[in-house]
Amino acid sequence: MCGIVGYIGKNNAIPIVVEGLQRLEYRGYDSCGVALIQDAQILIEKVTGKVNELQSALAGKQISADLAIGHTRWATHGSPTQKNAHPHLSQDGKVAVVHNGIIENYKVLKDDLTNKGYIFNSETDTEIIAALVSQMYDGNLEKAVRKALALVVGAYGIAVMHADEPEKIVCSRNGAPLIMAVGEQEYFVASDVAAVLNHSKDVIYLDNQEIGVITKDGINTLSPDDVQIDKEIHKVTFDLEEIEKSGYEHFMLKEIFSQPQTIYDAMRGRLQSSEGNVHLGGIDHVIGTILNADQRYLTACGTSWHAALIGEMMFEQFARLPSEVEYASEFRYREPLVDAKSVVFAISQSGETADTLAAIQEAKQKDATVLGICNVVGSSIARETEAGVYIHAGPEIGVASTKAFTSQVTVLSLLTLKLARMMGMSEADGIRIAAQMEKLPEDVEWVLKQADKIAEIAKIYAGATNFLYLGRGVNFPVALEGALKLKEISYIHAEGYPAAEMKHGPIALIDESMPVVAIAPQDKTYDKIISNIEEVKARNGSVIALATEGDKRIKDIADHVLYVPPALTFTAPILNVIPLQLLSYYIAVERGCDVDQPRNLAKSVTVE
Repeated sequence: MCGIVGYIGKNNAIPIVVEGLQRLEYRGYDSCGVALIQDAQILIEKVTGKVNELQSALAGKQISADLAIGHTRWATHGSPTQKNAHPHLSQDGKVAVVHNGIIENYKVLKDDLTNKGYIFNSETDTEIIAALVSQMYDGNLEKAVRKALALVVGAYGIAVMHADEPEKIVCSRNGAPLIMAVGEQEYFVASDVAAVLNHSKDVIYLDNQEIGVITKDGINTLSPDDVQIDKEIHKVTFDLEEIEKSGYEHFMLKEIFSQPQTIYDAMRGRLQSSEGNVHLGGIDHVIGTILNADQRYLTACGTSWHAALIGEMMFEQFARLPSEVEYASEFRYREPLVDAKSVVFAISQSGETADTLAAIQEAKQKDATVLGICNVVGSSIARETEAGVYIHAGPEIGVASTKAFTSQVTVLSLLTLKLARMMGMSEADGIRIAAQMEKLPEDVEWVLKQADKIAEIAKIYAGATNFLYLGRGVNFPVALEGALKLKEISYIHAEGYPAAEMKHGPIALIDESMPVVAIAPQDKTYDKIISNIEEVKARNGSVIALATEGDKRIKDIADHVLYVPPALTFTAPILNVIPLQLLSYYIAVERGCDVDQPRNLAKSVTVE
């Protein structure tokens, strides 16, 4: 993985493909390249490094073509070198392939081809596809691709060209996302809508194992059995400016500051404040199934897993519905007790997370009702689940998720309120909670006004090598999320703990060089958190406290205090995480880190 772009049409393909690759840079990558056809020969240009280096290399050669495919690679098989960069050529130079995903049986296939005399040029699994297509080719590229993929086990999103069919791109997917787009006398293939949005908003979503055939005459989609399929063209609903920085230094900062709007968008048309209730059209027809299930699972990875933890706590506390959170990456390997009386919520920002999709398949095989909570319309999770809720956060470009997390928690809060009302919560309590939720965008704006103060605190602690984050109840997942953000973008080791667990081990680490972030709202656990802070101070630790507006007591014991408005359990995690997002951001900036594209990370993890 990470990014695929292909073009065929009336214009020079090279700048269009390069522009598309630049739109995909946010996904993280270590090398990039393009392939084109000139005079019945495939030409390839690729570099280790950024797309602007590729652009410079291409500009010097002044080449053009009406068809090209390109790729940004995030290394899986083989180190990030020029020979391992995509596109990959077959030995005869006739086939070029770009590929996202992992070919699980590549070693068996490679050994077989090697024993037959085939010579490989790279360490990648992707080159296997080029070799197989080349060997299967008999004058029809889509037929050769189908035959080749029949031998492949694993996840893939691919685009393929052949020198003997210089006006055709063939593409397919299994697990890894891939779309085709229709412009004016031009057609596209890409792993992300962002790559083509400047040229087309009319997209076709490929389903698993379907084959797309793109020529200057249009797009055809074929089933795995070679039957033509009439695919619906979907209109993309967001605009180009949503994937641009709009004056902010980084996408992450823009996305942090966009949260008053994205939280509002997650609630818009759903929160019925005057009635203290919620309307969720995407899952209203399965609410009875959720309520009557023997078990409810929430499965996710990374930041989405932290949102799931908050959802579990709210389901149980307010709706009194037993629930369990599972890492999606472990779900299908531990033989979960899932059956037809189970409901599984799959949570993912991209809707393409490979581990979460695998968990969905496991749950469906066990006849569970599977529901999705995701951001991207038309994504695999949206299509693979029986029903679900979109979080409406808009495109999230920064690799470290911010606005998607708060939108996920907002949607889980809405769902909790709906379930709680159906389980007997009074109208008065519902109205009180709904009023707090309705006020969230305004409260978030208030928190964001502390950004300059947080930036000053970040300067003090940018040199730290370890951080400890403490929280209780719904704020324990917030502590986990705060620690994850710091790790992701500043490369500082950080851990989140339930505050009471500090004395069961982590307290041994505390000294003057280890900052502690304590989430200390004035709720029923307040006195306990204050005791934890006192324990840290007794060991010469530095404390950054997150406290309720107006709390003066905490100023006497903490080194720094950041305030949030008074909040209920439904809104506290959203308000409390935002200062932690800003703290991570400003520390990373102070350390000179690449905030939007942190090392070794990709935006959508489309391999297991």
